[in-house]
Amino acid sequence: MTAKAAITKQDFIDSIADALQYISYFHPEDFIRGMSEAYAKEQSQAAKDAIAQILVNSKMCATGHRPICQDTGIVTVFVRVGMNVRWDTDLTVQEMINEGVAKAYGNADNPLRASVVADPAGRRANTKNNAPAVVHIELVPGDEVEVDIAAKGGGSENKSKFVMLNPSDSIVDWVLKTVPTMGAGWCPPGMLGIGIGGTAEKAMLLAKEALMEPIDIHELKARGAQNRVEELRLELFDKVNRLGIGAQGLGGLTTVLDIKIKDYPTHAASLPVAIIPNCAATRHVHFTLDGSGPAELNPPSLDAWPDIEYAPGAEARRVNLDTVTPDEIRTWKTGEVLLLSGKMLTGRDAAHKRIADLFAKGESLPEGVDFTNKFIYYVGPVDAVRDEVVGPAGPTTATRMDKFTEMMLAKTGLIGMIGKSERGPIAIESIKNHKAVYLMAVGGSAYLVSKAIKKSRVVAFGDLGMEAIYEFEVKDMPVTVAVDSLGESVHETGPQIWQVKIAEMDQA
Repeated sequence: MTAKAAITKQDFIDSIADALQYISYFHPEDFIRGMSEAYAKEQSQAAKDAIAQILVNSKMCATGHRPICQDTGIVTVFVRVGMNVRWDTDLTVQEMINEGVAKAYGNADNPLRASVVADPAGRRANTKNNAPAVVHIELVPGDEVEVDIAAKGGGSENKSKFVMLNPSDSIVDWVLKTVPTMGAGWCPPGMLGIGIGGTAEKAMLLAKEALMEPIDIHELKARGAQNRVEELRLELFDKVNRLGIGAQGLGGLTTVLDIKIKDYPTHAASLPVAIIPNCAATRHVHFTLDGSGPAELNPPSLDAWPDIEYAPGAEARRVNLDTVTPDEIRTWKTGEVLLLSGKMLTGRDAAHKRIADLFAKGESLPEGVDFTNKFIYYVGPVDAVRDEVVGPAGPTTATRMDKFTEMMLAKTGLIGMIGKSERGPIAIESIKNHKAVYLMAVGGSAYLVSKAIKKSRVVAFGDLGMEAIYEFEVKDMPVTVAVDSLGESVHETGPQIWQVKIAEMDQA
């Protein structure tokens, strides 16, 4: 038998880079089909509008080759190396992957946001190129290298859960108790990867690996379960969706598109279980190298996307951010759709921390930063290319800013915030006390949102890069009132309403 050619350093690096560019703007076709089915059956108007934005954004990114989400993720790679593979390289597999990551994230035609920080318990300095990746290597029979690669956003990764159950405990009960505690920061509808067995670290690894598998729950339902894991998938798919959490946590019929489970033998005294969600920016791809050149990745057909458009309804309220008053925002109600025009400031974790440090030292806000009667948008945009004003600029998870909310509302004159997902009780109480509001933009629609931004400039903390304070001038940016000035939260009322409606549908 003739041995296969060696896999070269350049082919491996290029394949990693090409794959990361590919998944930044192409959803897997199985995900598009799953989301399209969810859109078709959704009866909650708020959830249906959110899914429409996600699908329209997805197609825009596929045609425009720009990131699906501004959070272009931390890279996770599963590499299965055939034990007969020959390499032509002076680098390790980890080093080659890191080179590929740096090449992909620095691509001038489609720069991806560098979100990885070194010294995580200390300075948290950005590595500037999104390396290093998290790499898992397995030796297997054969003479090929198989790669599963994903870019995992922080919003969904931060909602990962793990527990050591007793062997007699119910996995289903734990999942149903745990999923509501994850909130909406993981941008449902998406997938839940569940790992069962092994040890603590193995269960987490199984959960992450499960997310690399295609969405096929409907095929499984059609043929029926053939083992206990498949029975669990079907049971959990049905019961999690009955929770009524819905798209973006607004309440609705579809919370998960699929439940993926991998298991492994475990100790007789143990039952480790892990959940890791994939968000509406699900990004992963599989390729194989055999020494004949770099991987070839075929783009999905544009026919895979449903023929839909997103347009706010006639009832949407138009808001001028340059003239809006505290009295005006007190008339807004949860669930109401607004179209924002005018100027807003941005800021997220690092900017809020720096503001807090300034106040702690008795100093004032930087020159040019005035939040009086203004809104702050929690965002870290992708760099602009060509004629763009700004790159994809979807919302980040608002709950991370909860601990700064009282400071911002009490000391800066701020009257409203824009982000994704729910707010916690501390933030809601502060919003209620100050008669402010919290507005929600759709996570997973970053490119669509960016088209509403007509001007952008950095006004403070430029050294923070994507975490600097920007001034955006927007035109008809769609948002939903998520917490009104009375402290009512759509993320609490929406799922409650739809859980009851789903139960009524089951009885009909």
